[in-house]
Amino acid sequence: MIQFYSPDIEKSQVLPESDSQHAIRVLRMGMGDELEIVDGKGHRFRTRILDPHPKRTLVEIIERIDSPLAWSYDITVAVAPTKNMDRMEWLVEKLTEIGVNRIVPVRCQRSERREIKKERLEKIAISAMKQSLKSVLPHVDEMTDIKNFINDVRHTPGQKFMGYCSDEVERRLMARACQPHTDTIILIGPEGDFTPQEVAEAIGAGFVAVTMGDNRLRTETAALVGCDTVHIINQSNG
Repeated sequence: MIQFYSPDIEKSQVLPESDSQHAIRVLRMGMGDELEIVDGKGHRFRTRILDPHPKRTLVEIIERIDSPLAWSYDITVAVAPTKNMDRMEWLVEKLTEIGVNRIVPVRCQRSERREIKKERLEKIAISAMKQSLKSVLPHVDEMTDIKNFINDVRHTPGQKFMGYCSDEVERRLMARACQPHTDTIILIGPEGDFTPQEVAEAIGAGFVAVTMGDNRLRTETAALVGCDTVHIINQSNG
C-alpha cells in the first residue's frame, strides 16, 4: 500500500507537488484512479483522481477514516543532535517508524552540533510516516536550549527519564523504572554526555537518571532504545 500526504487535503482536495509528481509521473496514475491520502492529524482518506497534474493533482474524497495512534500515551524524545547529521536524520526516521509524538533537538553545553535544519527533519518524518502506514505526523521542534527545555517540562505530568553514562549519579535501569500507560519524556545528551550542572538541573525538574542496559550506546541508539522500551513495557502490560 502506498500512502500520500497532504496536510490540508480535506479543505483543498489537492496533492502537493512532491506527491503529485510521484503519483502521476512515477506511478503513472491517471483520472479515476484511487489513492490513499493521510493528513498527519490522524485521518486517512480514500480519494479518486479528478485532474492528474504532476504539480497539483486534484482529487475527490470518497471516504474519511479516523486513524488515531496505536498508543494512548504521549512520548517525547529530546536528544542532542549528533555531529554527523546523517545519524540524526536516521534517528528521526526510526523514531517515526517505531512511534513517537514529539522530537525535540536540544542544544547542550557539550553539543558538537549547534544548529539543525528543521525542514529537512520534517521531510524525513513525513516520508517515514507514509512508509510505516501511520496517519499522525510527529511534531519536530526547533533546536532548543536544554535549560529552556527542562524548565518547559518541569511541571509536565508523567514520567521523565534522562539517559546518563556516568556512575557519579545513581541510575536505574529504564526498563524497570518505566511505568506503563504513562506520558513519557526521554532526554538523551550529546556524545560528550551532559555536564554535572545539566544533570543536577534535570534531576531537580523531576528527571530520573537511567541506563539503557549494560552496553554503552551512541546518542542516536540510546534515544531509539529508550523510545522502544516505552512501547515494549506498554505492550507487555496490555
